[in-house]
Amino acid sequence: MHHATTTTAAPDTPASTGRTGLWLVGARGSVATTATLGLAALAAGHAPATGCVTAAEPFDGLALPAFGDLVVGGHDVAPTTMVKQAEALAAAGMIPGHLLSATRDALAAADAEVRPGYDPRQHHGSQQEAAEALAADLTAFRRTHDLDRVVVVDVASTEPPLDLLPEHEDPALLRAALADPDRAVLPASSVTAYAAVLAGCAYASFTPSAGMTVPVLARWAAEAGLPVAGQDGKTGQTWLRTVLAPAFTARGMRVLSWAGTNLLGGGDGATLADPVAARSKLTSKNRGLRDLTGTDVTPLHIDNVPDLGDVKVAWDHVHVEGFLGSRLTLQTTWSAHDSMLAAPMILDLARLLALAHAAGVSGPVPELGYFFKDPWGSDVHGAAAQAIQLADWARRTADVAGHRP
Repeated sequence: MHHATTTTAAPDTPASTGRTGLWLVGARGSVATTATLGLAALAAGHAPATGCVTAAEPFDGLALPAFGDLVVGGHDVAPTTMVKQAEALAAAGMIPGHLLSATRDALAAADAEVRPGYDPRQHHGSQQEAAEALAADLTAFRRTHDLDRVVVVDVASTEPPLDLLPEHEDPALLRAALADPDRAVLPASSVTAYAAVLAGCAYASFTPSAGMTVPVLARWAAEAGLPVAGQDGKTGQTWLRTVLAPAFTARGMRVLSWAGTNLLGGGDGATLADPVAARSKLTSKNRGLRDLTGTDVTPLHIDNVPDLGDVKVAWDHVHVEGFLGSRLTLQTTWSAHDSMLAAPMILDLARLLALAHAAGVSGPVPELGYFFKDPWGSDVHGAAAQAIQLADWARRTADVAGHRP
């Protein structure tokens, strides 16, 4: 995917990024529910913004939408409400009971904004019609709540890898295929990404699913002047790997192998128990590590352990060559509620993509690669280098956004 471009403008009256819609694809899942509950808690002052990058220096002084200026809606094919999902997460020990009580009304209000998502097994008609219906939901949401813009973030279940077709790379072929009621040329994640383009919304893919990686969709998003970011949120194990791997390189050492295992339950565990779906996740988790270490010896296993629920456990074994052929071994083990790691990043992305949209940024934003395992438009994977790039970009972009008429 190509790098984003920024439209510059002459200094004028400072403009605010304003009220922003956060539209979550997979809105009733654990990550989306946790993000929605957390947003309500932050906006009402029930909890500090610990874990939100944009709530700390150097971002807290920039013209980002306030937490109270974010309005949540979404698409989902599941019938379970956000309130019921939050109750289940509280029963599992992830959500503090007092925060559930304090945010119950806000969760119910957000759930009232959830619309039926695209389910290819249930849809009758063309994918063009499906995308237009989803886009109409986004447009209605923006108008109903008098929003300046809407940011779409995909946190739905992981899909199998996409095999590119000629239609995915040729606009005319794709338009024809989308209009054909007897064809389903795009996976569900790409239909929702297309809907975001049709509705003029910024977009982020927090999953390894295809989404906006279909070349024609990426082209249409850039032509529409929309900032996009992805792919696959870098929440835990991969984040730690991208912290540690550059340290070995900086010491002049050579990583010989880096083996890992993930244990997880809940919806992600069930989805990734399917080897076909797991291929997308394994590919995105390993690509950056291989670039950072220069080794292809990076075996990684994902195992479904249902009783763990939303808790993810990760083990890593790192074998490194040092001075005079000496060997160093590092082993790491950690566990965390994965949705608690992901949720603040969703809020950060909503605020930063709102800023990018206000500044006229279009296409993939490489500096937002800080949040992703497989960043669009960037070959930078080291966490420290990404953090510097992100901060520099945010300052520059805020300056542009603040002087747009």
